[in-house]
Amino acid sequence: MNDSSASRNFRPKPSYKDRRTTAPKHRPVVKKKFSSASKPEGSETWLAPWVELKYFTYNPAVFPRMLGSISGDIAAGSLVNVYDKNGELFGAGFWNEQSRTPLRMIYHGKDVISEQTLDKALVNAVRLRQEILRLEESTNAYRVLHGDSDGIGGLIVDKYADVLSLEVSTLAVWQRLKRWLPMLHKLCGTRRHVIQVDEGIARMEGINRDEIPVPSESVRLVKILENGITYEVDFAQGHKTGFFCDQRDNRLKFASLVKGCKVLDLCCYSGGFSIAAKMLGEAESVTAVDLDEKAIAMAKRNANINHQRIEFVHADAFVYARQMIRNGRLFDAVLLDPPKFIIGRDGYDEGIKKYNDLNMLGLQCVRPGGIFVTCSCSGLLSPHDFEQAVIKAAQRQGRKLQILGMTGPGGDHPYLSTYPEGRYLKVLWAIAL
Repeated sequence: MNDSSASRNFRPKPSYKDRRTTAPKHRPVVKKKFSSASKPEGSETWLAPWVELKYFTYNPAVFPRMLGSISGDIAAGSLVNVYDKNGELFGAGFWNEQSRTPLRMIYHGKDVISEQTLDKALVNAVRLRQEILRLEESTNAYRVLHGDSDGIGGLIVDKYADVLSLEVSTLAVWQRLKRWLPMLHKLCGTRRHVIQVDEGIARMEGINRDEIPVPSESVRLVKILENGITYEVDFAQGHKTGFFCDQRDNRLKFASLVKGCKVLDLCCYSGGFSIAAKMLGEAESVTAVDLDEKAIAMAKRNANINHQRIEFVHADAFVYARQMIRNGRLFDAVLLDPPKFIIGRDGYDEGIKKYNDLNMLGLQCVRPGGIFVTCSCSGLLSPHDFEQAVIKAAQRQGRKLQILGMTGPGGDHPYLSTYPEGRYLKVLWAIAL
C-alpha cells in the first residue's frame, strides 16, 4: 500500500479505543529466567541495577541467550547499566524480564546515563526534524521520534497538525509517557494525542492498556498539509500511526516524473501517490487500486478534498493486474507499494514469492519505455535482495530495467548502522525496457 511504514496489512487494525477492552487487566506471573545468585568476579563494583552480556552485540534488541547474570530483582521497565563479558561498562538499556527481548539497548558507551539523558533524546529528536531538516517548511505531518534510531527503543511518534500519534511497544516507554507527553506537546506545539499499543505486544510486555498514562480528548480525524496537498488522517481506520509520512519525498519525486502520463497505482492506501501524481505531476489519468475498502473510502475523500478526479478501484492488486494484462491495457507509469510481505524469518521465502509475482504482473502493465516504481517495506529484506528480486521478475518477462536508483524514507525516519533491519523502506525507480 502507498505511504508505507514498518508493517502493514490489507485489513485496517481496530482503533486503540476499540481494542482496550481486550487487553489483560493484570500482568501475568512470569517464571524467573535470569539468575542473580552467581555473579561475575568484580561485579561488586558495578553500578546497580546492572545486566551482564555474554556476547558483544550492538543490535538494540537483546535476546535471553545473549544475557548472563543480573544484579538482583530488577523492576520491569527499569533503566539498567549494561556490562560486557570483560566486566567493562558497555552501555545502558531498558529491562523487562517478561519480554521476548528482555534488554532493549538505548545507549552504547562508557558514560552512565540517567532519566535526564532520555529526556534530552526527545529534545534532540525534535530538533533534528525542526531545525536541521526543517520539515515544517513543507509539511505539518512528520515523524517526530523513530524508536531505536532516536535513542528511545519502543516509541514511535508522528505529528499530524496539532495531534501526536504514538505507537508504544515497550513497558519502559509506557511507564514514562506521563513525563514525556507534556514535553513532546510543548516541543511540537501540539495539544492532543492518540496512543496505540498492539494487543500482542501489550501481553508480552505486561502493559495494562486500561490505565492510560495521559488521557486525551477523543481524536478521530485531522487534516494535514504536505507539499501543498491536504490529506485527512483517520485514526480509527488508518494503519499504524494513521498516515505514512515516510513516503513524503517519494510522492513528490513520483509526481515530477508523470506529467501527461496514464498512471496505475497498485495498493494505493489513502491515495498519497495518486493525488500527488494528478495534482502536482499533472498526470493525464490515474487509476488507483486497493483491496481495503476503508482505504479506498479514505482515498476518495482525499481526492475530493483536493478537487482531483481519480479512478479508484476496490480490488485485489494481483487480480486487477491480471485483468489489465488480459485486456491488453498498458500504462505509461506503474507504481507498486504493497503491504509488508515478509513478516518474520519463517515467512521469508513466501514473502519473496509475493514480491516476485506482484512485480511480474506490474511490469506487464507498463508500456515499453514507461516508468516503473516498486516498493518494499519489509525490514528483513535487504536493499540488494529486493533489487535482485525485481530484476529476476523483469527477466522472467523478457524485460530489462534501466534502473535510475533506489530511495528510502525521508530523513525523519533514520536508521542505525548497527540495525540494518531499520532500513525497512526501499523504493526502486526504473524505466521498463
